[in-house]
Amino acid sequence: MPTLLETAYKAVDDKKAQEIVVLNMEGISLIADQFIICHANSERQVQAIAREVVDKAAEHNYEVRRMEGLDNGRWVLVDLGDVVVHVFHKDERGYYNLEKLWGDAPLLQLDEMQ
Repeated sequence: MPTLLETAYKAVDDKKAQEIVVLNMEGISLIADQFIICHANSERQVQAIAREVVDKAAEHNYEVRRMEGLDNGRWVLVDLGDVVVHVFHKDERGYYNLEKLWGDAPLLQLDEMQ
């Protein structure tokens, strides 16, 4: 069975999320062990990506603690416990710039997750 991180990453990738970044938050944040940050070009695609994360997590019996922002489709946060997925509209991603905010968090590369 794929890990929670692998499941969430595959879900955003399958729905063609752009510029997917995985931050290793272990020892940096009490919120989660990893953040997945990505964006899409429309509200509908943002919503579709977030729904895919929820659906794939459920398929693998991972708990979705909560999801916020789905109605607006500008920034959807999917809290999976150890992994938090941030799906931005492309216009919002640069504004919030989570990668800079959490700049001390090391990036995880795809090959490290497989």
